[in-house]
Amino acid sequence: MTDKEHLIIFDTTLRDGEQSPGASMTRDEKVRIATALERLRVDVIEAGFPAASNGDFEAVQAVARAVKDSTVCGLARALERDIDRAGEALKDAHAGRIHTFIATSPIHMEKKLKMSPDQVVEQAVIAVKRARQHCDDVEFSPEDAGRSEIDFLCRVIEAVIDAGARTINIPDTVGYAVPHQFGSLIAQLRERIPNADKAIFSVHCHNDLGLAVANSLAAVQHGARQVECTINGLGERAGNAALEEIAMTVRTRQDYFACDTRLDTTQIVNCSRLVSGITGFPVQPNKAIVGANAFAHESGIHQDGVLKHRETYEIMRAEDVGWQQNRMVLGKHSGRNAFRARLEELGVRLATVEELNEAFRRFKDLADKKHEIFDEDLQALVTDATLGSANERVKLVSMRVCSETGETPRADLVLSLDGEEEPGTAIGGGPVDATFRAIESIANSGATLKLYSVNAITSGTDAQGEVTVRLEKGGRVVNGAGADTDIVIASAKAYLNALNKLSNVSERAHPQTGDV
Repeated sequence: MTDKEHLIIFDTTLRDGEQSPGASMTRDEKVRIATALERLRVDVIEAGFPAASNGDFEAVQAVARAVKDSTVCGLARALERDIDRAGEALKDAHAGRIHTFIATSPIHMEKKLKMSPDQVVEQAVIAVKRARQHCDDVEFSPEDAGRSEIDFLCRVIEAVIDAGARTINIPDTVGYAVPHQFGSLIAQLRERIPNADKAIFSVHCHNDLGLAVANSLAAVQHGARQVECTINGLGERAGNAALEEIAMTVRTRQDYFACDTRLDTTQIVNCSRLVSGITGFPVQPNKAIVGANAFAHESGIHQDGVLKHRETYEIMRAEDVGWQQNRMVLGKHSGRNAFRARLEELGVRLATVEELNEAFRRFKDLADKKHEIFDEDLQALVTDATLGSANERVKLVSMRVCSETGETPRADLVLSLDGEEEPGTAIGGGPVDATFRAIESIANSGATLKLYSVNAITSGTDAQGEVTVRLEKGGRVVNGAGADTDIVIASAKAYLNALNKLSNVSERAHPQTGDV
């Protein structure tokens, strides 16, 4: 970028993305995604909300210690205890940022905060000054800015910039904005606020009307130079602006945008698959950039055009975002060093010899079932191993499932429940239904199955299947994931993973009364 301005990419997959129902991540999973985002060259990684729980504090702290090339950010309400907790979690960061927020719309101030506008301005200034005691890089967000009165927005933003905020984020918290209006808002704020030149303006758009990316790009056209987004558009409700769509739109349309990102876009697909595997949120085939069909051509006219000249129907190269042919990297005769080296090339670093040995054992088991081992298989293998080792109260010991024409499917299995082996048997409408019923005959969780999804990791009838199971109990929703070349076993793994998450009473819950 010689004459292009820098568009800062602020990734909030680990914070806002985790607020998707069932998408909670462990500390180690957050670190794994953060290191992938660092390879993607994301500028700022919002690692979580340290005041939410001890688990979230430890996750932000772990990310801050692991990441060296990106700024690590922690979210905090405009409360001294939240800000101090964020500062403590980030103290070991190579570069840290505190992101503090308070609501500024009339309905939020009156109904939720029960504070006057004067009190909100005062609290915002106090919060920014408190954050500056911990680090120089402070971001402020007026929550529900899209429904706030512009005169008041100008007032509070001017005050927090004077107090030391160097990034001002304008969130469309409820996804209410439309592009022309939102872009105009950014332009007016930058024009009307006397000290606007002392801060970078940022946007954080939600996708309730399917306009998060469009609104973000409209803001960029009017001077915003940071976009807050997530991998795959993950986030609560309908999600957030998708990082991959923002980055590739700006990169592809350099004739239109006066800025560009510093991302290594060849890492996009890898990040997408990693986040999908860890959270259990599959990527739809027709999803822009990272969907399986994003660069596929069915029409004969399109195929003919692409063969003659790629640009006839492709506006970007698949290789530029990380798509490539499935490449066999290892086989059953591959050794431990080759296995470890390929994992490291994929960004997976196993901390101990024991973890390497366990992952290598799983690889050998997979190689006995599946002749060709692709990168996607290795990523799924590591994710599955991580899922299987975390907080396992219920474990699969053995299972036998019978499905025969004219007969009712039956599942017989043995589970380890708190270290004690217990058998279970059930019949069902199919082998997976029978398996789930047999598990429940032992676990008696009382959970309701809300989603069952199957995706093939690679092509071929011997491909590993990735299963996502969503369970709900008492208003709490969790996703479970499992992978295996046997889809029924993968289904059992996914169901048990979800049950173990439900039983993990220490799992985080966000205390915030709002979101940015």
